[in-house]
Amino acid sequence: MSNAHLLHTNLIGAPTNFFASPAFNVSPVPIHINGVREMNHQLFETLKRFGREDATGVFMEHMRVMFDLEPDEEKKVGKRVFRASYLRLLRGWLFDSNRPEGAVMKGWAESRFGLLPLYHGEPIQGINSPSYWSYMMDRMSPRFHNNSIFAQFDLLYEFAQYYLERFVDGEGKVTLYRGANDLKRESQIVEKREKRLWIVRNNSLASYTSSLERASEFGDTILKIEAPHSKILCFPELLPERIPRSENEYIILGGDYISEVVDIL
Repeated sequence: MSNAHLLHTNLIGAPTNFFASPAFNVSPVPIHINGVREMNHQLFETLKRFGREDATGVFMEHMRVMFDLEPDEEKKVGKRVFRASYLRLLRGWLFDSNRPEGAVMKGWAESRFGLLPLYHGEPIQGINSPSYWSYMMDRMSPRFHNNSIFAQFDLLYEFAQYYLERFVDGEGKVTLYRGANDLKRESQIVEKREKRLWIVRNNSLASYTSSLERASEFGDTILKIEAPHSKILCFPELLPERIPRSENEYIILGGDYISEVVDIL
């Protein structure tokens, strides 16, 4: 199987082709971005003293101080200056993942996990294609690619891993669904093992929902996956009042997933 959708380098200390494979999702291992917890040791030590209800507030205050984030995500220093914020980019992603905010987030997944995007407004046919350079123009947008934005998402990912490990019951996986009318638009069907059991290659970052009913509103083809905690970047419970709960949306890292085609109830 071609690995043209992957980079050979990443910052997670595990081969990209393993991280992106169905085998990883079946038997996942904990994943950490190199150096993030070590460089933010005080944050994670502080979190140990707080329960589930207060953990998010501790994290957000750390982010506010570390990255000089204001409540309105901009600061006036002589003139109006926009400071990129993980919260602003998440809101942009939830509105439309093919905006520049989404490109920056896909770029973060590419840089840290070695996952090349498959789609950004149009299918991306490799790193030498015009579509990849169009994506790169959005990814490097100075409006959103500033204020150490990749470092902000590094910390968000590590906080998600900490939160899931400490506060979320289960076996290290969550059942998620995705509805689509045109499944090939932002993903690729790699293999059809059975009539209703496929291997689907997801975009470098992808949105799923924990609600089958909600997934059915987005298309006639509904896929069900078991996403390991190691693949989860963000979910409503992680940032309550900042991430809408109405769609129960999870933002997950891409790669190849064993996907079951399910009927709409």
